[in-house]
Amino acid sequence: MNLRGVGVSPGIGHGPSYVLTVSVPEPPEGATYTGEAEREKERAMAALTQVAGELEARGNQAGGEAEEILKAQALMAEDPGLVVKVRSLIDRGLAAPRAVFEAFTKYRDVLTGSGGYLGERAADLGDIRDRVIALLNGQAMPGLPVAPEEPYVLVARDLAPADTALLSRDDVVAFVTEEGGPTSHTAIMARSMGVPAVVACPGATRIPPGVPVMVDGTSGEVRLEPAASDVAHAVGAATARQAALATWTGPGGTADGHPVPLLANVGGPAELDAAVAAGAEGIGLYRTEFLFLDRPEPPSAEEQEHAYRAALEAFPGGRVVVRTLDGGADKPLAFLPAATEPNPALGERGLRRFARYPEVMDVQLGAVAAAGGASVMAPMVATAEEAAWFARECRDKGLTDVGVMIEIPSAALRAADLLAVVDFVSIGTNDLSQYSFAADRQLGAVSAMHDPWQPALLDLIAATAVAAARAGKPCGVCGEAAADPALACVLVGMGVSTLSMAPSALAAVRAGLAAHTMEQCEAAAEAARAPSSAADARAAARAHLPGLDRLGL
Repeated sequence: MNLRGVGVSPGIGHGPSYVLTVSVPEPPEGATYTGEAEREKERAMAALTQVAGELEARGNQAGGEAEEILKAQALMAEDPGLVVKVRSLIDRGLAAPRAVFEAFTKYRDVLTGSGGYLGERAADLGDIRDRVIALLNGQAMPGLPVAPEEPYVLVARDLAPADTALLSRDDVVAFVTEEGGPTSHTAIMARSMGVPAVVACPGATRIPPGVPVMVDGTSGEVRLEPAASDVAHAVGAATARQAALATWTGPGGTADGHPVPLLANVGGPAELDAAVAAGAEGIGLYRTEFLFLDRPEPPSAEEQEHAYRAALEAFPGGRVVVRTLDGGADKPLAFLPAATEPNPALGERGLRRFARYPEVMDVQLGAVAAAGGASVMAPMVATAEEAAWFARECRDKGLTDVGVMIEIPSAALRAADLLAVVDFVSIGTNDLSQYSFAADRQLGAVSAMHDPWQPALLDLIAATAVAAARAGKPCGVCGEAAADPALACVLVGMGVSTLSMAPSALAAVRAGLAAHTMEQCEAAAEAARAPSSAADARAAARAHLPGLDRLGL
């Protein structure tokens, strides 16, 4: 029996399955309590506080990316709005477990319907809710093996950060989940651990416990009871592939010497070392949300300057592109009034939020300028007017290399107009795909629409690259599309000048480019845009890129 999902962390993992299917039962509808309301409210508040403390403690123990995720969850456990709702429901007669269930479930459903960043937070809220209810009822939360006899494949409907934060590769050889997407916490944690992972895999929780499973985190294939020879072949191929990739070093470029700087996407100072170790030539996307989210006041200019300077010091000879705050709407900022929007993904996000609160932008742009030497770009730019306004604000602060993200179809279609007022553009293929196909990037049910080989998406990328070439200005790609070695060749063949990706993908992309000439890349790009389906586009391009098969890419 074989299953298939979306591969989000490359590699081969094999071992017995451990299926995490137990859930905390829903408290009975209309359940009431005996005694005083104040005592019941105190009981609920104590449970919320205890769960928040446990999540923060796990984060402190785990460190790294897990620490940031779990501390954000701890703040959610004591969110003032949720606390008020729980207390209100108890005043109306509901027992603490039922009050917690209703308050958290209602908020979770709102987040789920919002999509984007908020949709991703919904799974976290459900996990916090269950932990609080289990504590109130004296139940044990579903857990993972403390001392497993052998490494296992962890299978679940979805995985909460609190469950995975303290795991190591010594215990878990792969993750498989029915839900989630390429940017879900399961994917993030798997990549940071270096563990193969497949998400959005229908039927995963029906895998019998203990059955041998082999997970291909690249193709998305999940094989049950694979033959020993098949496992040996897959592991051998993966090992050989890594050895072959390790021989390709130095700056990115094609076989005939066309330079293609390979940069890293970085989410904060903690990820800089990995980018340097992977041979990144700079940072093509420095996400700054880590400075602003889940805090009651915005970061000071000094705090921001320190973070930006750290990136510049990590790459003293390379380019560092700082993306201004992509907050608001679907990334709520506690220090700004929350906007009431029926569809946050289409609301005041990114540059639109900056325009409403220019004081936040002034501090950030000033901090980037003070750090010295960084490029800066704005997210969610739809028109040339927006681009021109942002460029003026940047230049007033002394910033000389100003760009915008191409994430909205209108920006791609009129890229020439935007390039007339800025110095470069960078294509965010994840959001460009989301808005082009009206498909939430967090929703597993529509994950097929986010195949970066979709011909319509390739057309938008090509149109942007052509406009940049005519303007004589750089055009980069900083979405997940850049991490695919075959698609990287196609992007370069279209005229894309730089590629930025997760550090773990740099070796494969460097090797794939170096194995082909610019002429081959251009032929692959032309072939990829001719078919009408993503699968045919991929096959047509690979026919012009024989080096990929030799490298096992």
